Formats: sequence, C-alpha cells, structure tokens
Amino acid sequence: MQTKESYNLEFKEIVSKTFLKTVSAYANYSDGEIIFGVDDHGNVVGIKESSKEESLRIENMINDSLAPVPNFEIHIKEIGGKTVIIVEVKKGKDTPYYYKGKVYKRADTATIEVDRFELRRLAMEGINMNYEDRKASSQDLKFDILEARLKREAGIERLNLDILKTLNLYNKDGYYNVAGELLADQSDIAFSGIDIVKFGKDINKILYRKTISNGSLLTQFDGAIDIFEQYYIYEEIDGYNRIKKELIPKEAFRESLANAIVHRVWDTNSYIQIAMYEDRIEINSPGGLPAGISKEEYLYGNISVLRNPIIAGVFNRLNIIEKFGTEIARINKEYTYSISKPDFDVSENRIRIILPITRINQLALSKAEGLIYELLKEEVELSRKEIDSKTRFDKSKSLRILNSLVDKNIIIKSGGGAAVTYKLK
Repeated sequence: MQTKESYNLEFKEIVSKTFLKTVSAYANYSDGEIIFGVDDHGNVVGIKESSKEESLRIENMINDSLAPVPNFEIHIKEIGGKTVIIVEVKKGKDTPYYYKGKVYKRADTATIEVDRFELRRLAMEGINMNYEDRKASSQDLKFDILEARLKREAGIERLNLDILKTLNLYNKDGYYNVAGELLADQSDIAFSGIDIVKFGKDINKILYRKTISNGSLLTQFDGAIDIFEQYYIYEEIDGYNRIKKELIPKEAFRESLANAIVHRVWDTNSYIQIAMYEDRIEINSPGGLPAGISKEEYLYGNISVLRNPIIAGVFNRLNIIEKFGTEIARINKEYTYSISKPDFDVSENRIRIILPITRINQLALSKAEGLIYELLKEEVELSRKEIDSKTRFDKSKSLRILNSLVDKNIIIKSGGGAAVTYKLK
C-alpha cells in the first residue's frame, strides 16, 4: 500500500476497541477512514479472521459505543491479494459524538480527548449556535463607538434597538449576545484583545509593547492600525513635496488584522498577537481553521466558512472587510510588485500571517541572490544542480544563497532528497 497515516486516515492491524476514539474524532470534525488489516507503516497484512464477521463486529461496536451514532459505511476490499476492511466515517451535524463519555479529535495522526472549551464549541455547533450567539455576560451595553462608525460609513442618523437587531447584536429573545458585547464600548469578555510587541534588532530588545483590550473591537482595530503607522509608514521629501512611504503595505496589514479578528476563536485564553520586527510583521490569531475548510481552500479557494458571521457582517457593513473569502487574495495583491511575498502558516491552534518588508527592486538582494532570482524568473522551476550548472556556483554556495532566498520568502523549496526544486513564490 505504501502510504502513511494522516489526519483523515488511520491504520489498524487488527480489530480492537481503540479505533472507536477515532470514529468519535472523525464524526466531530472531518470525514475520515480507518483501514483494518494494515500495520502502522502502511504495509498490508490482511484480516486473518472472516472479513464478513469482522465487519459485523465493527458495525456493532460503533452502534453500541458511540452516542449519538454517527454516519458511517463499511467496505471489504482486496489489496495485493489480501483482504482489508475500510470504515468511512462522515462528519456529523449532531456534535458532540461521545465514546465512553468522552469526546475526541485528531491531532495530526494521533487521536486525543478535547478540552472543555472545544467540547463547548462542539455542543454549540450541534445546536447550530456559534459562540458569538450566546447571551452576553453584561446586558448594560453602550454603542457610541459603533454608532459613530455607522454614521460615517453607512449613513445612519441614530443607532437604535431595531438596527442592533438587524445587525444581529440583539437576539430576538430579548438579550444582547457575545458579538454585541465585543462590539460595545466596554467588554468584560476575557482575552478579547490584541497584544502588540515591537522588537529591535532581535527578540531580546523590546522597543514597545501594548495590550489593547476591554474595549470595542473597533477601538482595538483602530489602535493596532495607529501603532502600525507609527513604525512602518514614513515621509520622504521629494523637492517641495512630502510623500508617504510604506515599508509594509498598509492595506495588507488592515486585511490581515481584520482577518484575525473575524476568524479567531474568542472563548480561549489567548490574545491576537502582533509581533513587529525590522523586516516583517507576524500576526497570530488564536484557533485554527473552522471545521469544513481545508488549508488549500483557505489559501486559494476564495471561499470562507465564517467562525464569527455576526462580527464579520458588521465589519462588512463598516467597509472594514469586503467580500468574504477574498482576504488572502487581497493581501497577496498588495505584494504584486514586491520580490518578497507574504506567508501563511496554518496549524490546529492558530493562523499566522507573515507580512515582509516590500522589496520592489533587487537592491535588497546581493549580487549572487539577484543572479539566482533572475534565473528563476526565466525558468519555472530548477533543481540545485541545474542552478549550479547555470551559475557555476559550488554546492555549498548555492545552498547558502537558496536558503537565504527561502528565508526571505522570495522562493519556495519543494520536494525532498534528490528531487528538491526551487521556484519563485
């Protein structure tokens, strides 16, 4: 079979109860397969007992052990003359799915128990409720900041309860929800803030630090923009004119910050973190991708599964964000003429956006780096040996320069071993 276990694929050499945790994980989060008769290394060993009897036993184990019972199918298949049993589990709508009173999720190729915060999210998902829909802890809320913004951007004369209901900040059952509290002038929701650090030459030298919290998300957004402008926008005198210059595109930062606020997980003990360096900004948003969207879809698909649709809707009305699902494309567009490009790191617990200093020309590159850059502009993709041949660099010099260009986020390294190739990002 010669394949490896993954987030959505698990191997079991024999049928035992250990697979039931993974059934819970797949039903709670994402479709997945469990293949019996394959060892941990991906080698097909086959089912020793009757495949029909083992299939029936697997079916009974799932029906008797999972609550509620998830949607699954069982198939018997021949691979290389040996019999395997494949269990396909579908992500369910009635989350959470329990096994022995506990709920599980996948962490790469492992299956682990969820924490209480994740369990609460699954329970809300099961009743079709987002965290932002819940009743706010405080019902004595004021919206002067939101009102001023709506007057400016949407042309309203006065913010009243009907408009708050239209914005879905006031529930039809007669209470403000969490989204309303997050957009109110003051909020008691823990960790609803942004932690900003400006570093000097290295991370041991902190030039500035500020945590913006307890106020409206709009205040937090504007405050972070002000700090960005302080460090990454400057004026250059050209004759009698003062021209504003941006070390990092302001629009790219705005989009990245709005993305972090709209898509973050709010019920977790972590702020949005913004690390400002001399050559880049890193924006870390708590919580990975929402269920139902892959990394590839997030980066390239121009689609959006909104974790916080109410907040996103308000940001859209205020022209802070535009069409949902196009944030990444707009960030990349701001770097169209830059050699360095933004990077996006997606993991289970966070989304990190890295915005480098723009490099419009090759003055920021050494002569050797510029030579390889020009080669890759002419060729779609080259191996290190092909680059050696064209530049006449030795192996160690080529690797040093290539690694430097990778670190600067200018080129991409693909493949492994002798098949490694390089291309422009």
